[in-house]
Amino acid sequence: MKIRMMAALLAASAALPFGAANATDLEVTHWWTSGGESAAVAELAKAFDATGNHWVDGAIAGSGGTARPIMISRITGGDPMGATQFNHGRQAEELVQAGLMRDLTDVATAEHWKDIVRPSSLLDSCTIDGKIYCAPVNIHSWQWLWLSNAAFKKAGVEVPKNWDEFVAAAPALEKAGIIPLAVGGQPWQATGAFDVLMVAVAGKDTFNKVFKDKDAEVAAGPEIAKVFKAADDARRMAKGSNVQDWNQATNLVITGKAGGQIMGDWAQGEFALAGQKAGTDYTCLPGLGVNEIISTGGDAFYFPLLKDEEKSKAQAVLAKTLLDPKTQVAFNLKKGSLPVRGDVDLAAANDCMKKGLDILAKGNVIQGTDQLLSADSQKQKEDLFSEFFANPSMTPEDAQKRFAGIIASAD
Repeated sequence: MKIRMMAALLAASAALPFGAANATDLEVTHWWTSGGESAAVAELAKAFDATGNHWVDGAIAGSGGTARPIMISRITGGDPMGATQFNHGRQAEELVQAGLMRDLTDVATAEHWKDIVRPSSLLDSCTIDGKIYCAPVNIHSWQWLWLSNAAFKKAGVEVPKNWDEFVAAAPALEKAGIIPLAVGGQPWQATGAFDVLMVAVAGKDTFNKVFKDKDAEVAAGPEIAKVFKAADDARRMAKGSNVQDWNQATNLVITGKAGGQIMGDWAQGEFALAGQKAGTDYTCLPGLGVNEIISTGGDAFYFPLLKDEEKSKAQAVLAKTLLDPKTQVAFNLKKGSLPVRGDVDLAAANDCMKKGLDILAKGNVIQGTDQLLSADSQKQKEDLFSEFFANPSMTPEDAQKRFAGIIASAD
């Protein structure tokens, strides 16, 4: 009898998921709190829980600008979480340099991340002094204009095919009681829209000269003056969108109260949650329909150094799980982003995701400004464009002078 009981116990333990024998709670902080984002992060939690460990959700409302200072304060204050979201780039650079973040090179090597992560710039953004400190989970591109097909039908105009047509349609939208452009009040939304306009209006080379080469002369020149003219048009078109959060602005498009929104592909999660279909209910224009380019920014998870050995083991399991092929597909289909793995099947992708995948395959990409500018320079830029969009008395010329100054001192 005892032998049979022991055999049964052994069989049961063998059937448990990997890591279940030492199941560990791991707090994971992030700022994914909208409906679409919550549905996506639930896929990560489900995948990690399947290893026998437990994802303890540490969602912080208010987007990255609100969440990051809280996350950083906890890490520097001696109360680190098990893992935390940042945008892959330079946001965690000082934490790494202070010796507060875990080196993931052993996990990355064992899992062959250098062979599977595409484009390679994603992993490069996780690498400091030859060591890998984060696990990229998606490619999020800012370079999209989302349009409400119903809004343009109500206004009696064709759905625009590019930015110029969108600007030209604004009077008809306004006459129909529709806000042409939805922009939320959070500073990062205004500065993100400007970055998208820069690629569309001035092109990839100018974008790189300004943000990658930190060329202040170009930032003060005629090509960027055209971008500020476009930003002035955007400001005028957005004057009626009195919402704060990005997903509230997206909802204005979903409900036909606004004609369009310049926003990253994470907006797709909101359209999906609302039951809307790409190409039928809404239209997406990569590169604003002018320059079909996507930026390869996105999200990554960093792992603070922990004294608890079991939690440290669970960190390695989570890092591995985040880049598992099944996790990548399940998460990114709901997030609206592209996977960081170049070897996964996305047959279920919608029309807009397929456009993004095609652009990525062609190599028409730029790095995100989070990868090119320090957190301090990004904050200065956000302050400028928050003021520009909120204050119609600030002229494009004055704003450009301030912008050139930020680029001149950028690091």
